[in-house]
Amino acid sequence: MKKRSFLKRRGFLKGALAVPVAAAVRPAGAARPAARVRPDDAGWPDAASWDRLRRDVGGRLSAVASPLDPCRAAPAGEACSALFGELKNPYYIGATVGLTQTCGWVDAWTAAPSAYAVAAQSTDDVMAAVNFARANRLRLVVKGGGHSYLGTSNAPDSLMIWTRAMNRVVVHDGFVAQGCARAPQPAVSIGAGAIWMHSYDEVTTRHGRYVQGGGCGTVGVAGLVLGGGFGSYAKTYGTAAASLLEAELVTADGVVRVANECSHPDLFWALKGGGGGSFGVVTRLTLRTHDLPEWFGVVAATMHAASDRGFRRLVGWFVDFYGERLLNPHWGEIATIRPGRRLDIRMEFQGMDRAQAAEIWQPFFDAVGSDGDLSFTMSPLIRGVPARHRWDPAFLKAHAPAAVITDDRPGAASDNVFWSSNLSETGHFLYGFESAWLPQALLRVDRRGALVDALLAAGRISAVELHFQKGLAGATNETLAASRDTATNPAVLDAFALAIIAGEGPPAFPGLPGHEPDLAEARQRAAAIGRAMGEIRRIMPDAGSYVAESNFFQPAWQAAYWGAHYPRLLDIKRAYDPEGLFFVRHGVGSEGWSEDGFTQVVAL
Repeated sequence: MKKRSFLKRRGFLKGALAVPVAAAVRPAGAARPAARVRPDDAGWPDAASWDRLRRDVGGRLSAVASPLDPCRAAPAGEACSALFGELKNPYYIGATVGLTQTCGWVDAWTAAPSAYAVAAQSTDDVMAAVNFARANRLRLVVKGGGHSYLGTSNAPDSLMIWTRAMNRVVVHDGFVAQGCARAPQPAVSIGAGAIWMHSYDEVTTRHGRYVQGGGCGTVGVAGLVLGGGFGSYAKTYGTAAASLLEAELVTADGVVRVANECSHPDLFWALKGGGGGSFGVVTRLTLRTHDLPEWFGVVAATMHAASDRGFRRLVGWFVDFYGERLLNPHWGEIATIRPGRRLDIRMEFQGMDRAQAAEIWQPFFDAVGSDGDLSFTMSPLIRGVPARHRWDPAFLKAHAPAAVITDDRPGAASDNVFWSSNLSETGHFLYGFESAWLPQALLRVDRRGALVDALLAAGRISAVELHFQKGLAGATNETLAASRDTATNPAVLDAFALAIIAGEGPPAFPGLPGHEPDLAEARQRAAAIGRAMGEIRRIMPDAGSYVAESNFFQPAWQAAYWGAHYPRLLDIKRAYDPEGLFFVRHGVGSEGWSEDGFTQVVAL
C-alpha cells in the first residue's frame, strides 16, 4: 500500500493545525483597514522588508517585469514577435510569472503583472507570503495554472503567490483523511500548481485510475476544483469539487489548516465550489479516484441545412434525440448551433464501446442523411480509445497527432501536450462570455418547441454551445448526492447542460502599439453575444451561471454563481478571513471592496 501522507511537515505544523477557528476571528468592533497600499504609497514596504521576505522564502521572491516590455521598446522587433508567437503556447504562458492564459477582456480588464511574486515551492513559502501581505496591507493574488476568464489570477501593484512549482502528484491505494475514522479509499494528492494534463497522465496512464478533472489539459487543478469543476464525464463521476476528500491551505491568519469532513468541515464545504482565492491559499488537494471504464470515445459530425425550416427540423430532432437517448451517465461534451444553419456535434462517451455508441447514433444520422434539405459537411466519426490511453502523450502523438499540440520550447518535457481544440483560447482576448444552466424541464415534450425556438433565435446571432457535461441531470443518484454536498449553485443538479455564448480574438493588449485589439469589432461582438443570450433567457430568465465561465459584468452574481448557498459561504468567509485579505472580484465577500480590491467600501 502506498503511503497516505503527501508532505511531511515540520513539527510546529502539527500544533498549528489544532488552532481553533476562533483564533482567526477579529473581535467585534475591532478596527479594519480602510485600504491596501500601492508602491507609491507611504506604507509600501521598504527594501529591507522585501529583503526579509526574500530570505524567508529561500530567495524565491522577485520583482516582476512586464513580459510586454520588449514590445513597448520595439513593437516590430524580433523579441516582440517571438513573444506573441509564444502566447499561443499555454506551457510558455504557465511558466512566465507575468502572464495569464487570457490577455484580457474588452472594457473589463487587461492582464498586468504583480509588483512582486513569491515562486512558492512549499507551504512554508505560502505562509511567509500570506503573513507579509497581511502585516503590510498588500493586495494579494494567487496564480497556479493562470486560467481565469475573469482576470482573478492577476492584479497590478500586488504581491503574487505563484504556486506553479508546487506540482507534485501522488497516487494513494488507500487514503484516510486526517482525523477521520473511515475506510481507506483510492485517491490522489495534487499540489496547487499542477495542471490537469500532467495529473491525468499520472493517475490514468501510469496508475490505471480516473480522477474527475477538467477538459482543458492546461487548466490548474486547484482553480478548477475550487470553482466547482466539470470534465467530459461529469454525469458519471460528478463535479471535481464533489471528489475532494481533503485540502491543505493557509488561511488569512497565516495558519496552515487541513480541511476535510472531520476537520474544519465548514471550510471544507466552502472549498468545494465556493470559488478560488476567497478562503485561503490552497497548497495541496486530495481527490477521490475511480475505476477506469474499458473505453472512452468520441462522436463527431457537422451538419448543414439548406433552409430555415430544415434547420429547425434538424435542431428539433437533436433535442428529441438527446432527451430520449443521451440524457444519462454515458454522455457529455458539446453540441453547437451556429449562424449559417450549422450544427456541430462533438460528444464523448464512456461505459460502452464504439459499436454500442454507433448503434445509439445510427437512427439520428440516418434521418439526417435521408432528408434532402440536410447534408453532412463533416461525415459522422465514431471512435473509441482504451481508457488508459485517453491522456497518454506518447499514444496521442502516435495515434491521434492532429488532436494534440506539443510544447515546442527547447528542452520542454515530452509530456507537455495540449488539445488542438484549445488553441484558440490560448492567450486569447475576450470579447464577451455568457453562460446559463438549462433545467431538464426544458426537455419535456411540451417545452421542447420553446427550447428549439430559443436556440435557433440565439444561434442566428452568435454560436450557442450546449455543454452537456456541465449539467448533472441524467446522472446517477450517487453522483447527484456527492455533488449536492458542495457549494456549487444547486441549479447544476437539475440542469441538463450549460449554454455558453462567447467570442474571442488572438492575443492583444489595449495600448500596446502594433498589438492592440480591434475594439470596435470586439464591442460589436460583445453586444451580439449579449443579444444572443437574451434569447435563451427569455425562456429561463433566472438561470444561474457557472462562476468559472461567465460574464465579467454578471448582474446579481451572488445568486447567479451560488444561489441559496451564498449566505452560508459569506458566513464562512467572515469566520476565516474577517479583514478580507483574500479578494477576487465577484468572489465571496468581495462586495465589501472596490472593484480593484484596494479600498474597503463596507464592513461585511
